Amino acid sequence: MGEDTPSEHIPGGPSGHIPGGAGHGRTVVPLVRMRPRRPDEEHRAATPLELLFDLCFVVAAGQAGARLVHALAEGDTGHGIAGYLVVFFAIWWAWVNFTWFASAYDTDDVPYRLATLVQMAGVLVLAAGIPRAFDDGEYGVAITGYLIMRVALTLQWLRAARGERGAGRTAALRYAAGLALAQAAWVVLVLLPDAAWAWGFGPLVAAEIAVPLVAERSRRTPWHPHHIAERYGLFTIIMLGESIAAATVAVRTALDDSAALDELLPIAAAGLVLVFAAFWIYFAVPIHEYLVSNRQAFVWALGHYVILGSAAAIGAGIEVAVEQATHHAHISTRAASFAVTVPTALFMISTWAVHSRHFKVGAAQQLVLPVGAVLVLAASFAGRWAVPLAALAAACTVAAGLWLAVVRPDQDGPVVGWRRDATG
Repeated sequence: MGEDTPSEHIPGGPSGHIPGGAGHGRTVVPLVRMRPRRPDEEHRAATPLELLFDLCFVVAAGQAGARLVHALAEGDTGHGIAGYLVVFFAIWWAWVNFTWFASAYDTDDVPYRLATLVQMAGVLVLAAGIPRAFDDGEYGVAITGYLIMRVALTLQWLRAARGERGAGRTAALRYAAGLALAQAAWVVLVLLPDAAWAWGFGPLVAAEIAVPLVAERSRRTPWHPHHIAERYGLFTIIMLGESIAAATVAVRTALDDSAALDELLPIAAAGLVLVFAAFWIYFAVPIHEYLVSNRQAFVWALGHYVILGSAAAIGAGIEVAVEQATHHAHISTRAASFAVTVPTALFMISTWAVHSRHFKVGAAQQLVLPVGAVLVLAASFAGRWAVPLAALAAACTVAAGLWLAVVRPDQDGPVVGWRRDATG
């Protein structure tokens, strides 16, 4: 999938050190030549700028979750889910593209920071356009925000091409050209009649996903496995934070409405357990050890659309369950329960499929998460106790995984790392 970048191409020499230290307490350099970083660079971690960038996506994810809650509570399930999938793709894919570029080419100089700030502004414009996109199918504002982010990233790729040579320069130019063509197509789609959106969205999503496949045919960009794993882990925590906020809403509502206290407090407690279980499940494996090629990394990264989308949707489902318990939602108890259990089960099964199964040995370990997902779905039929029982099923899934890790000390290979992490 391409050769490692020679150390003499790295700013700062063989150590891979970037002047300014990627923002960790050093003076920011006004301008450096953008060249690829080493994929084996030591002590590579997320930068403060990347963390600030992620916080902007909290706003966008919160807007998408709020509109999903409103649609589900009103019984408009099909429209709500479709709108959520469309909007979340824009949020997720813009974050993905920035993250992988930063892993390979972060210089942390003034132009890089300014380009990143422009992308943050685009995120906020996208967030502002989410209600219109959800409620009225008007995607103009949301697409404008998306274009702001993508234009800034295109310029970053052009800057990277100037600092590259050979196959690396070709890959960077392919990225820039692919992004430009895709954004032009989005503009055309917005200008066409509304009916065009139904048939145009899918092909354009496929075109967006094809850009890295085409761009990196001749050479892998020098992304850093440990850095990528950390960035995805941090973003997963942010998405799970939506569920923490939903549990807080449940507690506050319970305190304000003592009549529903006996129903809301179990939902709030269950919400916290679901977040803890999801956190444990995701971070039980040292996934950076698996990310050794573009092929593996691409499938893993693409699967995070489901992982991250379902993680954020768990919080929306908890809010729907709260609204149903307080008679503010026009849906049945079972429908409200599905709003929690379906995204929880999706999170568990998708995390197993693309993330954790690579570190599990034997049928028993491989079946833990799929069986746990089935049990969570089965809890949907337990009436008012559906959400607490789903949380119990998730907790038991974690406990079963821990038990299997402890009782199989004879295993070695990748599972050793999983056993170490799982038992703390």
